[in-house]
Parts: sequence; structure tokens; C-alpha cells
Amino acid sequence: MLVAATDPGALDRVHSLKKSDRLPVAFLGHGSPMNVLGDNEYRRSWQALGATFGSTLPRPQLILCISAHWLTDGWWLTAMQQPKTIHDFGGFPQDLFDQQYPAPGEPAAAQAIAGSVRQRASAPLGLDVDQWGLDHGTWSVLKPMFPDADIPVIQLSMDYNRAPQDHYALAQQLKPLRERGVLIVGSGNMVHNLGQMQRGAAGNQAYDWALEFDQTMGGYIQQGNLAALQNFQKLGQVAKMAHPTHEHLLPLLYTAAAVDAKEPMRFFNTSFQLASISMRSVVWG
Repeated sequence: MLVAATDPGALDRVHSLKKSDRLPVAFLGHGSPMNVLGDNEYRRSWQALGATFGSTLPRPQLILCISAHWLTDGWWLTAMQQPKTIHDFGGFPQDLFDQQYPAPGEPAAAQAIAGSVRQRASAPLGLDVDQWGLDHGTWSVLKPMFPDADIPVIQLSMDYNRAPQDHYALAQQLKPLRERGVLIVGSGNMVHNLGQMQRGAAGNQAYDWALEFDQTMGGYIQQGNLAALQNFQKLGQVAKMAHPTHEHLLPLLYTAAAVDAKEPMRFFNTSFQLASISMRSVVWG
């Protein structure tokens, strides 16, 4: 492990973070890791989104992913040359464990980003050089989007001990990266309650509380009221049912905080898996 010194000018000194046209920001509902296998509506939508980069949109120089599956004490960035593919799940077919996503890392960019972003207590972001890698919240969506795995990928962890407002405040500092060729991707779920899953439920079937939370959060996004997302706990019991633990919602805050309220947006994958997992995804810009 290393710790970066805070340096607001660090981005200017990293060749891989050249100034570029502003890139979009995406929040992707990843759901079951099985979505990466075979042919399904979610995988097809990720493939279609990835195909727009390098054609109608600039090709990213770097991908910064915030996954629901990396929770830490403090905030950390992966900073290894070759992040490993992490199979952080159990009970799935061997085909899923055989999946690899050998995208390179970008230690110099990680160092620069760590040097330009402050945690709320003014401490620098930490750099992880040998522990983590790319967990399934990251590779299960990036593999369909960028199957050649030739764009460097960095993961940013989340300090689950901090309030949602702290996550939103830190993520606002990521906005300038969009003009440095960085594609910011949040990977989680708008609704995520594994304890209430219904096997065999169709994509248009969901609990009332799941629909209410999903539609409320979607409404904030459509209205451009992005700051309201960080106050989701004020929705009370509906929020508790939608997220018994809220690590799958936090990546939404990181993406929403990195955009302007009036930026164009579009939803896709607005269905549910197993009645209690919302796959609603959104792209801004």
C-alpha cells in the first residue's frame, strides 16, 4: 500500500490524461454476474453502449469504475500495472469463474487522481498496489462494453462508514476527469434486496416498495434534482426495503455528483430481476 500526497496540479503532468472532449458518465445496474454470459437484454445494452465510444463519442483514455463490491476504510484507488480479475461470488457455474478481464491498470494516472482529490478530512486517497483488482461489479459490465480489454481501468473504493453526503461530496471532485479522457462508470443497482428475491419473476414484476423507490430516484434524475439522491434515507421504510444495506446505491451518487444538473440523460434497462433488483441504468452527457 502507498499513500499519495495531495497535489491539485498532478493531472497536468500525466501524459495518459490528455485534455479531451467531455466524456459521458454512466450508472449501470449490474444485477447478477450471470448477465455477462450468453445473450440477454442487459448484455446487449452494454455492448451497444460500448460501441458508441470511438464512433459517435470519444474513445476513453481511462475508465474509472466505482463498484458496489469494494468497501474499505477510507477511499482507495487501484494502482497496479495489471489488476487481477476478482471472482467475488459463490454458487455459480464454472463458466463464470473462468471469465477474465485482463485490462491494464494505470498507476501514474491513479497517483495523479489521488493527488487531485481530497477526502472530506483533507486526507489524500490511498493507493492500492497489490490487494484488490477488478471485481465483478466492474468486469461484468466492462467486458461486454469493451471486449478487447485494451483501455486501462482503475477502481475507486467506497468508505461504507461515511454518510452518503460524504460520498457525494468526494465524487463532485471527479467531474474534471471527464475532460481528461476518463469515462466514469458507477456499477450497482437502483434497488437491491437479495433477501426478497422471487425466482421466476418477470422483468415487469416487482414489489410495490421496489417500484416506489426506483421511480422516486428515477424522478429525481429526470428532474435534474441530483443532489436529492444523497438524501435517499429520508424515504424511510421504502429505502430500507429497497436497500437493507446501501452499497449498491452508493455508485449512483458517484456518477450523479460528476455531472451537471441540466446535462441530457437517458435511461435504459428499466426492468427488474427477481422482483427486488432494479436494473435501471442511466447515461448523462
